[in-house]
Amino acid sequence: MAVATGLIARARRAWNRFDGPGRLAGVDLARGLAVLGMLAAHLVTIDPFLADDPATWLDVVNGRSSILFATLAGLSIALVNGGVVPLARRARPRAAARLAMRGALLWVIGVLLVMTGVPVYVILPAYAVLFVLSLPFLGMRARGLLVSAAIAAAVMPWTFPLLDEAPVWSGLGGEELQALVGWAYPFPVWIAFLLAGMGLGRLDLRRLPVQLGTTAAGAALCTFGYGVAIVSGPAVAAQSPYLAAVWTAEAHSSGLWEVVGSGGFAVAVIGLSLLLCRTPLRWVVIPIRAVGSLPLTAYVVQILVWAVFAAIVLGDTSDLYGVRDTGLFLPLTLGLVIGCTVWALLMGRGPLERAIDGVVRRVVGTGDPSDATPRGGPDRPGGVGRPR
Repeated sequence: MAVATGLIARARRAWNRFDGPGRLAGVDLARGLAVLGMLAAHLVTIDPFLADDPATWLDVVNGRSSILFATLAGLSIALVNGGVVPLARRARPRAAARLAMRGALLWVIGVLLVMTGVPVYVILPAYAVLFVLSLPFLGMRARGLLVSAAIAAAVMPWTFPLLDEAPVWSGLGGEELQALVGWAYPFPVWIAFLLAGMGLGRLDLRRLPVQLGTTAAGAALCTFGYGVAIVSGPAVAAQSPYLAAVWTAEAHSSGLWEVVGSGGFAVAVIGLSLLLCRTPLRWVVIPIRAVGSLPLTAYVVQILVWAVFAAIVLGDTSDLYGVRDTGLFLPLTLGLVIGCTVWALLMGRGPLERAIDGVVRRVVGTGDPSDATPRGGPDRPGGVGRPR
């Protein structure tokens, strides 16, 4: 009887954390969609998008899933560091230390995942760099963060082709250095997504007008970015290789119109997810929300399962097409969704999320609760990757 009572009490606490007043269900839904989109991008062979061919529409996950997740990482940073109102000045050094420590731990986990040999550009090292770059912005409000994101989005894609050709990447140890800093998700450009997410996290995302405005703004940016690329891209790209690298919306290009279009797509998905979770459909999408409530655990588990499966079945963890041919996507996705749902509803926070938080608290300590507003509840940044 005592055991049953304890399990019931644990499940009640887990549910209160999962769907309590301090949790933004729409953020978890958006994160879950990003994780599942990442899985599809990794493990499904997808033809290029054609508007008149529904079989190619799954191409929407390529590139956009990781950008959505980077935007959500920024949003989570803002939520756990004051929410609508930034932390008081006296609380920021401790908050910055916690965030830097969290980034360091993600970097270590990311390097270990790279060492599995799974053919995925692991994003966790890039997250570590982005977390450090976000530290000077912790005290900013929504307007400053969104303006900073806009400036980075408009300027950095013009510098990226030059940075990407730097000799350091092609010299001795260049490939290893790229993996260590997550250069597949180049931080000079991707800081725009993180800052945009932080800006969203400084808004009162529980208010319907904010949710509607977020959705509309994201849809407008998405339409504008991809529209300009479609209309003018070929003509501009023909002028020089440099312009071809900048003036593009190609997935994973870090081109100007990918940043605008895919960044807008991420913002729109977040807004739509928040709107959806205002309706009874929030109960229908509980399994996806569960995946989004423990994103780091879900990410690491899918890489490790992939590595073990490929090593046993194929004898080679780096054989991407061999793994795709085995049909791993469906069982891995179903297993991940079921496992995350059971864990989230019965246990609460994911094991890796809990472990990292425990280390950070032990090493850095916690801040003064009076310095923070509880807008964000227990949201935490997560990770995502893409095939190489």
